[in-house]
Amino acid sequence: MTADTTLIILGASGDLTSRLLLPALGQLLVREPERSVRLHGAGMDDWTDEHWREVVEKAFETTDAKGAFAAVSATTYSKADITKPDDLQALLNAAEGRPALYFAVPPAVAEQACEALESVEIPEGTILALEKPFGTDEASAHELNEVLAKLVPERQVFRVDHFLGRSTVLNFLGVRFANRLIEPVWSADDIASIVIQYDESLGLEGRAGYYDRAGALIDMIQSHLLQVMAFVTMEPPSSLDEIDLRDATAAILRATHVLGDDPVASSRRARYTAGTVDGREYPSYVDEKGVDPSRDTETLAEMTVEIRTARWQGVPITLRSGKALADKDAEVIVTFQPVRHMPQGFTGETAPTELRFSLSPDTMSLGLNVNGGADPLVLERVSLQADLGEGGRVAYAEVLSGILDGDAMLSVRGDAAEQCWRIVQPVLDAWRAGKVPLDEYPAGSIAPEGWPTL
Repeated sequence: MTADTTLIILGASGDLTSRLLLPALGQLLVREPERSVRLHGAGMDDWTDEHWREVVEKAFETTDAKGAFAAVSATTYSKADITKPDDLQALLNAAEGRPALYFAVPPAVAEQACEALESVEIPEGTILALEKPFGTDEASAHELNEVLAKLVPERQVFRVDHFLGRSTVLNFLGVRFANRLIEPVWSADDIASIVIQYDESLGLEGRAGYYDRAGALIDMIQSHLLQVMAFVTMEPPSSLDEIDLRDATAAILRATHVLGDDPVASSRRARYTAGTVDGREYPSYVDEKGVDPSRDTETLAEMTVEIRTARWQGVPITLRSGKALADKDAEVIVTFQPVRHMPQGFTGETAPTELRFSLSPDTMSLGLNVNGGADPLVLERVSLQADLGEGGRVAYAEVLSGILDGDAMLSVRGDAAEQCWRIVQPVLDAWRAGKVPLDEYPAGSIAPEGWPTL
C-alpha cells in the first residue's frame, strides 16, 4: 500500500525532532490510526535506519503513543546535506504519495535549502513547512517569500507557528463569535485594554546559540504573540477556512502599529540576573554558557501597539514575554471600560470587568462585581470560571495534522510574516540605538523594579 503522504523531516537528528515533532506525530497516529503516512528522516549525522527507528519509538513513548509506532515502523533515514540540490532531489524522488518537507533546522539553513530547491524538480503537491522566525527582518522575509513562490503555490507553504495549534487560541473564536453576550461588546466601545503575555519560569536552558541572537522580542512577540493578537482582534470571518481566516488575521496585522509611533515610550526591555526560581538557582544571563554580554540581549520584552481600525482605535494592546520569572503565566487579559454610571449607595469593589483566557491549564474566567453577602450594598469581586480543556492534541500534533491534510488554516501566510517584522522593527531600531534602557530583574521576580503592573 502506498502512503498518501511522505513526511520528510529535515534535521531529523536534532532536538526539535525528538522533543516535539515525533511525540506529536505519535499522538496524532494514536488518535487517527486511519492515516496513511510514511516517515523519513534526513540529517547530517551518520545514523543507520535502525538507530533512527529507535529514536522514533522512544519519542512516541513520551506521549503514550508506543502502539502507533507500528504505523511507521518501516521508517528510514538518510544522511543528507539539505543545502545541496542533489541530496534534496534524492529525498523527493524516494517519497511515496505527496512529499511534505518539514524543515526542523535553524532558519539560516532552511533559507539555504529553499534556494537549493530552485534547482530541484519538485513533485506536484509538495508541501514545505518552515519553522519561525521566518527571516531576520521584513526585507529578508520578503526575499524568502519570493523564493518560495517560485517553488510551490502559497497554499502549500506552511510557516509553522505552534502557538496557533494551542487549543486556547482556537477557543478564542468559539467564545467570541458564538456568544451573544460577548460578540457585540468586542470593540473599543466597550474594551479599554488588552494584554497578551507569556511569562516563563524557565531560563535559557542551553539555547544560547539561537536565543542570544534573537531575544524575547523576536523569539516570542514577533514570532508568536502578534499572531495570537490577530486571532483575538480580527474582524469576523465569513468562515473558518484557510482563505477567510488568514485574510482576517492579515488585515489586522497590516493595521497594527507601535502605540503613538513612539517605540521608546511604548516598549521596555530587561534581562535576568542571578536568582532562584522554584528552588532552582540560576546564574545571571550574561554568565550563561554561550552568551555574549555585548549583544545586550533582553530576556524580558514588552511592547504596546494599537490597531488603527474603527473597531479598535484607542485601545492599547500590550504584548509581553520573558524568561526566569516568578511564575509561568500565559494568558490574554481583556479589560472592559468602567460602567458609565454607578448609583450612589454602593461601596466596595468597582474595578472594571475582566475576561481572561489562560493557557496550561486552559481556562476562561470572568471577573465581576456582585453584591456582598453580609451587606448587599458593599460590592465584592467574584470570578466565574470555565475549564476549556487542553484539546485533543498537543500543539505540534495540530500543526502536523494540517500539514498532512494540506490544510493551511493554522499556518502563517507570507504577507502576515512580513507584517510581523514591520510591526516590531521600530522597537528593534530604538533598542539597538540604546534609546530604551536595558533593565535588570533577579531570576524568580515578577519584573524589574519600577515597571508598572499589567
